[in-house]
Amino acid sequence: MRIAASRFYENLKMAFATLRSNKLRSFLTIIGVVVGVITVMLISSIISGIGMAVEEQVKSFGTRSIFVYKMNVGVRFGRPSREERMRPDLTLEDALALRNLPDVETAVPRLNVSSGFFGNRTIVSANGKQTSNIQLSGTLPEIERAETEVIVEGRWFNQTEVDYKKDVCLIGSTVKETFFPFESPIGKTLEISGREFTVVGLLDKKPQLFGGDGGNNDQSNTIYMPFGSAQRIKPNADDIFITVVSKPGRIQEARDQVEDLLRVRRGVGFGEPNNFSTATADSIIDQFQSITAGVAAAMVVISSIGLLIGGIGVMNIMLVSVTERTREIGIRKAIGAKQSDILLQFLIEAGTLTGFGGLLGLAIGWGLSLLVKMVFPSYVPLWAPIAGFFASVGIGLVFGLFPAWKAARLDPIESLRYE
Repeated sequence: MRIAASRFYENLKMAFATLRSNKLRSFLTIIGVVVGVITVMLISSIISGIGMAVEEQVKSFGTRSIFVYKMNVGVRFGRPSREERMRPDLTLEDALALRNLPDVETAVPRLNVSSGFFGNRTIVSANGKQTSNIQLSGTLPEIERAETEVIVEGRWFNQTEVDYKKDVCLIGSTVKETFFPFESPIGKTLEISGREFTVVGLLDKKPQLFGGDGGNNDQSNTIYMPFGSAQRIKPNADDIFITVVSKPGRIQEARDQVEDLLRVRRGVGFGEPNNFSTATADSIIDQFQSITAGVAAAMVVISSIGLLIGGIGVMNIMLVSVTERTREIGIRKAIGAKQSDILLQFLIEAGTLTGFGGLLGLAIGWGLSLLVKMVFPSYVPLWAPIAGFFASVGIGLVFGLFPAWKAARLDPIESLRYE
């Protein structure tokens, strides 16, 4: 065991000595490996970062929540289809009916009034500032039980305020920073579509997928008001989203019951597809992960191209090295080196060469992932650097095997005669 370790150490020293004597050639050889490892690091960090951000954001809406909407809920690309847009809207009565299901704890409608008549955005103003880029929703006091929003100051509006359509509201942290950055918003007023609303509650900041920045993606850039008050702002509003909260441990049963009841209420015939959509936090996360799995597969293909180019470069340079060092190989064999010693020496050189490329790629990739984090959610999973390093070393061993085998089989007498 000690002799084998000593032989390995001697071969390792010789490998490093050879690489040091050919610095530029060694660096040019490993560029493909470096690029391949950087690709693995960057794509895996972006996919993992976005995956964690999506999971955190979706779960912030409640792990017992069932999301119901007329159009398909979940991760999607592009505009809704014509069939989705033509579906009948959900109603307040639908939400109230869902509350009576045996495995449903509550159901909360959210009426979207962010857009005014003819598609114009609803204007919100206060303290000399105004914006139309805020999510405005009319809802009911039961939203507090949905556990999708957390109050940090003030209170939720009550049923009396809903019944009398009082102009009160709760605002998200982004709205607070926009209009009341240096003071408490409680008791202050906001003008919404020409009506003055009193702020009675401030909501906690919610996780943001791409930084928020006050846009539609910012879940804290929101205002909640009583359902009837929202209808006065937009009398023809019909864009209702329903959040159903299941009883503990009964989310799948509750989802089945929700779908059955809505099919009856919306007149969906036997065997016909639903003209609405339901989803849970887990189903949305699973849908996103199925999409990222395809991206991960593409990542493997892209990074493999870089590693393959690096491997070909390693094989090429090792074949050149064998030719250049034919006499050296002959001398080593003449003084007692075995075929296995020569094979091991060249394999260690190839593995060391690509292993160094892998470490360089990891360092650059890690630095770039930190830069990417300023724009996108980014998180380097533990498996990425480990996989990148072992893949780079493996490439060296695989592509260095033929040159090493060729060197090991050289005839010592012929090698000593080589000029």
